[in-house]
Amino acid sequence: MNILMQFQYDFFINAIFAALFASVSCGIVGTYIVSKRKVFISDGITHASFGGIGIGYYLGINPIIGAVIFGILSALGIEYISKKTEVREDSAVGIIWSFGMAVGIIFIFITPGYAPNLMSFLFGNILTVNHFEVMLMMALSLIIILFFTIFFKLILFISFDEEYASTHRAPVKFINYALLSLIALCIVLNIRVVGIILVISFLTIPQTTANLFSKKFKNIMLYSIIIAFVGSFIGLIFSYIYNIPSGAAIIFCFVIMFMLAKIFKKIIFRNKIKKAIR
Repeated sequence: MNILMQFQYDFFINAIFAALFASVSCGIVGTYIVSKRKVFISDGITHASFGGIGIGYYLGINPIIGAVIFGILSALGIEYISKKTEVREDSAVGIIWSFGMAVGIIFIFITPGYAPNLMSFLFGNILTVNHFEVMLMMALSLIIILFFTIFFKLILFISFDEEYASTHRAPVKFINYALLSLIALCIVLNIRVVGIILVISFLTIPQTTANLFSKKFKNIMLYSIIIAFVGSFIGLIFSYIYNIPSGAAIIFCFVIMFMLAKIFKKIIFRNKIKKAIR
């Protein structure tokens, strides 16, 4: 069947919009995560949100709703434990991560009836994203754009030197807690696109690729969005043609794009050196 024929189906249109909104939200939030070196924290939130999925299945509600609540509480818990107690940040992440996974497994095990199919949550399936989830992803993208537009200078200020920002009475706690909440929401709402196991790649690989060509925060965000959407679209097409998991196909495309970008930059760098020598 011709690929263009797929555009007449609602599930395929939903997948395209999901890829777009995932690219926008992850492109912006991921730039902050990479620049602030919060990749490990984000990975901890990702796995901790599995607890919310398990509770959602047990209570008979949409697992994404449970994951949203659990993910936000996990993010705020990590920040509180690491800042208000003597527990180190990496230890706090490990504790919350383990607790969330354990809670998820327990509640899924005690849920009456057959154990639910978790493949779409673990590895993602962008073709199963429904209209409601697309609307949630769109709303999140708009909230993230609005937040970063209003507080952009403050975010840069705090990202560059948090202690110095505190001495100048900048609302460091508010910005940190708000950003962690947005990170949690971004992670949870994009689980259906690439899954718990691979969602962290959506928040790091396009941003790292963009960073090869620019050091400016705004440019990295813009390039990340473009790279993420192009990679998502190509991955979606490949998953359809070869009948492979869409989440894995998307991340595979991200890695290939990063490798090509790295090679391209090396070629440009060598040409500049040759011209300088001449």
